Amino acid sequence: MQNKASDKLAVVLKGIWGTLVFCLIIMGSASGQDELNVIRGESSNNNWIQFTDAHNSLYRHLSEEAYDLLDKRSAYISNLQTLADWRERQQQVRAILEEITGPFPPKTPLNARVTRILEKDDYRVEHIVYESQPEFYVTSSLFIPRKLTGKAPAVLYLSGHTEEGYRSETYQHKMLNLVKKGFIVLAIDPVGQGERKQYYDVSAGGSVVGSATREHSYVGTQAFISGSSLARYMIWDGIRAVDYLLSREEVDPGRIGITGRSGGGTQTAYIAAFDERIHAAAPEAYITSFRRLLQSIGPQDAEQNFYHGISAGLDHADLLEVRAPRPTLMITTTEDFFSIQGARETAREVSKVYDAYETPGHFNMVEDGGGHTSTRANREAMYAFFQEHLDNPGDPTDQAVEILGEEEMRVTETGQVITSLGGETVFSLNRREARQKIQELRASRKNIETHLPMVLESARELSGYQVPGKIAEPVFTGRISRDGYEIEKYFTRGEGGYPVPYLLMKPDNSNGKVVLYLHPDGKAGGTTPMEEMEWFVQRGFTVLAPDLVGTGETGPGDLANYVTRVKDFDPVSYDVWTNSVLIGRSITGIRAGDVVRLVRLLEQQVNPREIYGVARDDMAPVLLHAAAFEPTLNRVALIEPYHSYWSLVRQKFYDPTYHISAVPGALETYDLPDLAAALAPRKLLIAGITDGAGEMLKNVSADEDLSFVKNVYKQKRADEHLTIFPDTGDELEQLFVEWTKETSAE
Repeated sequence: MQNKASDKLAVVLKGIWGTLVFCLIIMGSASGQDELNVIRGESSNNNWIQFTDAHNSLYRHLSEEAYDLLDKRSAYISNLQTLADWRERQQQVRAILEEITGPFPPKTPLNARVTRILEKDDYRVEHIVYESQPEFYVTSSLFIPRKLTGKAPAVLYLSGHTEEGYRSETYQHKMLNLVKKGFIVLAIDPVGQGERKQYYDVSAGGSVVGSATREHSYVGTQAFISGSSLARYMIWDGIRAVDYLLSREEVDPGRIGITGRSGGGTQTAYIAAFDERIHAAAPEAYITSFRRLLQSIGPQDAEQNFYHGISAGLDHADLLEVRAPRPTLMITTTEDFFSIQGARETAREVSKVYDAYETPGHFNMVEDGGGHTSTRANREAMYAFFQEHLDNPGDPTDQAVEILGEEEMRVTETGQVITSLGGETVFSLNRREARQKIQELRASRKNIETHLPMVLESARELSGYQVPGKIAEPVFTGRISRDGYEIEKYFTRGEGGYPVPYLLMKPDNSNGKVVLYLHPDGKAGGTTPMEEMEWFVQRGFTVLAPDLVGTGETGPGDLANYVTRVKDFDPVSYDVWTNSVLIGRSITGIRAGDVVRLVRLLEQQVNPREIYGVARDDMAPVLLHAAAFEPTLNRVALIEPYHSYWSLVRQKFYDPTYHISAVPGALETYDLPDLAAALAPRKLLIAGITDGAGEMLKNVSADEDLSFVKNVYKQKRADEHLTIFPDTGDELEQLFVEWTKETSAE
């Protein structure tokens, strides 16, 4: 008994001592990190007022590029005067929408079946499952008024980002009011919501990824990497819902409407822009403008953004203008987080095309006070809009209704498609399409003479890489003396004029070579990078360690917390990366440009014999792109990089922090192993390669993509210049020794 008590006391004391040591380490680390700050430190020399907003540099740069693109669009729109002008613009928008969203899959049998019928006094509900694609099940409910005298108008209802989908009280209230007024209503679950959770876990009783917006962005990122979008899947679900409505004998095919709020407003605007069978559309609490969106809350989750949407010349107004002269109603509130100013500006633009068609009464915007909510006045405006334009006159007064319970609204046996029916998910469908692209890519690799030049051209275009122009003279902000070397602190200017702080670690006895060291947490990212940088300095290398935009002193930004190095489903913001998707660029391409800028600065500032590059984790894609475009980087070392963009797409559960370094659309024409192969015959070290989930890759020697890299090095007679090692551990120092060793040619 006494021994147990002593053991327990020892454990407690050990825990206290461990906590104390940990706190001292953290305090020391924080103090040391501040010492290494260049523009945001505590001393008067490295606390620059000009850069108080430096942590938002990345988002601001991406947004400024978006504003330039939007300015060009506005200038074009301002010259549209005649109906012929507007009709030409509508044709352009239809073509753009098809190009950046499609191609849609072929129309296959819906295989719709009624799973349950709920009888009420004045209406009945048919719970229905249909397949928008083979075995891609859509849960829905069809509300049919009892007193129909002939074919009736029908409204497709799309829900916003509620966990329960269209079953929420807010959405039921509007749907049942429409039913009371004689409309047939079909409500469908968007993917990731209601009974269509894509990552549902029985034991957890919910999504293991998180909320509906998390589900959307998590799989939507994989779609973007493949050159597709989540919007494509959700639009197609809606188009097939219209197909189902038109198959019902109760429905008048000439009187189809669509509405939804928030995320449902997004779907409403999208589906109505694509499907001309929809006569009247009333998106609520979504339409604003990209400029006001980026200026206020930033891009929202994946399905609310088209792949390269802004760079293709689109804005929110186009979704409504392309419908003219069919009736459209914008429903807004003045305190919504979707900017009311943007909504008003968009409405003014949209009204011009309706004026050109001489149908000004077919477009209107209503607004009421309140936040991101449904108000009585707005609901009644929506009822009146459909009553007028779907030729179903009546009283638009909002009425009290009896909300249906959870059990009454259940469509599938278990309440989830994944446990009731199985079938496809967005992940599985996207992976299948991506696999086909990978197979085509692997076939192209058989001829490296044509393949590798194509890869470099595609990587430049898709990553949005820009060749650096004039290199800004660096600004010196201080020096720290260490045993055997000095640390000089500088900043230069990046692509967008934002600061790029960096440390220049200069050994007392230089060998004339420089190592450019990239870490995802920036120049002072913790103990490990400092130890590695010191290892090089102690061997005579000068080391330059930057805070690439979005990291260190220039990050993470008010919208982004992705720099927390997590490998689970803690909060990770996709919004900044999504901004790059909209403008047709990538954060990796921008950072690669700044890496090349630093290489040229080194040539001016240090005049080294050689420049080597070392990158850890998800900075590896940045270094790969930079080195592929800049031959002055003589050697490259990738430490614990993830395998490929394909590895992010093929795994259901990838590490969400990796998304920041992914190039949207890359899998259309290239992947990271292609860039690695393009470095031959330069010396390349890849150590501790992981899969897309951050787990060490097994059977490295048998990996098909890495074998391609080996084969290229072999064909270039540079086998000895390539080292692929399965892990790091105690071997890393020796790997660095071999990687830095002088070659016979030197």
